[in-house]
Amino acid sequence: MSLFSPSLLDRMRRSPAWADGRFKNRIETKLEVRPSWDTTRRFLFDGDLRRPQGPLPSVAVDRAVLTGPVHDGVRVTWLGHSTSLVEVAGHRVLLDPVWSERASPTDLVGPKRFQPVPIAIDAVPMPDFVLVSHDHYDHLDGEAIMSLARRGARFVTTLGVGARLERWGVDPSRVTQLDWWQEHKAAPGLTVRAMPARHFSGRSIDDRNKTLWASWSIEAGGQRVFFGGDGGMDADCFTEIGERAGPFDLTMLEVGAFDESWASIHLGPQNAVKAQTLLKGKLLLPVHWGTFDLALHAWDQPVEELLVAAKREQIALALPRLGESVIPGDRVPTGAWWRAAQEARVSAAWGEAQTAPAAARK
Repeated sequence: MSLFSPSLLDRMRRSPAWADGRFKNRIETKLEVRPSWDTTRRFLFDGDLRRPQGPLPSVAVDRAVLTGPVHDGVRVTWLGHSTSLVEVAGHRVLLDPVWSERASPTDLVGPKRFQPVPIAIDAVPMPDFVLVSHDHYDHLDGEAIMSLARRGARFVTTLGVGARLERWGVDPSRVTQLDWWQEHKAAPGLTVRAMPARHFSGRSIDDRNKTLWASWSIEAGGQRVFFGGDGGMDADCFTEIGERAGPFDLTMLEVGAFDESWASIHLGPQNAVKAQTLLKGKLLLPVHWGTFDLALHAWDQPVEELLVAAKREQIALALPRLGESVIPGDRVPTGAWWRAAQEARVSAAWGEAQTAPAAARK
């Protein structure tokens, strides 16, 4: 039985991004990982670097976010990885809600969360809509979707992904599916637009690129927020988005899960800085890091590299702790809070060395 209804499949086939039974990127994109000794070595021997040694610094979500009026400018509360609560000119949007312990089809194996989300999903204020950028497990969590659906949430996503939500019991009337460059008036004065991204999709071995992926703009009251979802560098694409939908008061771009082997489908910190300029972004909030072990780099390498690249290119950064909010022009955390976890690790290792028996230290 097909996942897609005849009417939805007809829409998918009419998409400019559809070819030969699947969606495609605007430019050629190879998804194969190139095996090498270096990749194998890092996978086998550098595992202790890919996770922090203990819980990362986090804060309780501000009560003003939970119970106060919706912010009349822009306020973004980072909840880990790409999951964020965005407020724009009196509207709320929840991005890529993932609350599961693992970004995986099973709770037994797969990338495990470093620590719990700093707020229970039932405590999240009801958004105007929930945005799902694409269907990978670290962006689309079935349990979270069903929990939000039980509360009456509305959803906006890409062509094909809505069929997954409907299979989980979400009322089709509460799901809007968009092609690239299509927009949806989610509420009076609130517009969301799906835009191209250079990535891929799928949740099993036989459904790659059967659903669409996208980047997104959210606009209300003259304020604009850009959410990149996942996607590698495509300079022409970012330039077009900046010209057609920018400038953006705040951009949210992925910096983690990068590697030379899959540089075409993930930005990484260096390309995030380049994309920020092309998008005409004013403030960059890095996401897609500090939550799951999805790549071979050290867990804090994305943000450390981002600091250097952003300083070189004079890019303004917002660096919230888990649960912390960013308000452009008012509250913009910039401290390297994650280093406390590394310092604690070094301190603990030093303490163990000093308390070890003298014979063991020789």
